[in-house]
Amino acid sequence: MPTPSPTVAWIGLGIMGSPMAENLIKAGYDVTGYTLEPDKLDRLAAAGGTPAASVAQAVRGADVVVTMLPADPHVEAVAYGKSGKDGNDGEGGVLAHARPGALILDMSTVSPRTSVALAEAAAATGKGLRVLDAPVSGGEAGAVEGVLSIMVGGERADFDAAKPLLHALGTTVVRCGPHGAGQTVKAANQLIVAVNIQACAEAVVFLEKSGVDLTAALEVLAGGLAGSAVLSRKRHNFLARDYTPGFRIDLHHKDMGIVTGAARAVGAALPAGDLVAGLVAAAREQGDGALDHSALLRGVERLSGVAS
Repeated sequence: MPTPSPTVAWIGLGIMGSPMAENLIKAGYDVTGYTLEPDKLDRLAAAGGTPAASVAQAVRGADVVVTMLPADPHVEAVAYGKSGKDGNDGEGGVLAHARPGALILDMSTVSPRTSVALAEAAAATGKGLRVLDAPVSGGEAGAVEGVLSIMVGGERADFDAAKPLLHALGTTVVRCGPHGAGQTVKAANQLIVAVNIQACAEAVVFLEKSGVDLTAALEVLAGGLAGSAVLSRKRHNFLARDYTPGFRIDLHHKDMGIVTGAARAVGAALPAGDLVAGLVAAAREQGDGALDHSALLRGVERLSGVAS
């Protein structure tokens, strides 16, 4: 007789979280979700999930708790509750309400130190709670298609237990080391993506100002050494100037703060990374924060005197 799938509480149903939770439902998992947006709860219910009215209601009794939230403060608020880490006042958070032995997967992108602190706080509850940091790469399209790259930090036994669930969400699932290692690798990922998008944006403006057929140019570039997942997935954005958010500049700004801070902490120089972090920050200050990160092209156009 097959072992039943673990029950899942999913906290955070945004651009990435909604399709990821739906992929778990399609894979046969019983998913109860909570988010602040009522329409996303309706979407979860339509997909076969169970909406919850609070974090406490969502996680109570769940075998696995997944958080997919925008930034460190949101993860801390959900994990520790309204009153902070001690959870003595207010409704409390995941650590207060999770059943003993539950596995907590934080799939948000946060600083490595936040992930390490969460694992330590979970261990201190005495409830046998297990924690993995498991951030993802692949954007909205990867979330919808279930082909995310998932980088994991934590104990190997917990990673092995989580692998079936993670493989319902992604095709590349790798344990990178102890607590915080997944977030460190994700920070490196965001560094590479930002620099790559900036390079592509500069190439687009250079090509167009040179009078080259941009569609043809990007096609041939994608087939050579300059080809990349960024160029493949963002080609339409560059050609159509379509900046519908798959991953917002606001969030990439946050991520560049994570990688530059983590690099300073270990003494690693990021010459190109620091420059691109400044360009991402400038795009945000110029009103592009809610746009897809491919809108870094707008900043290059502004610097080049091109109306965007």
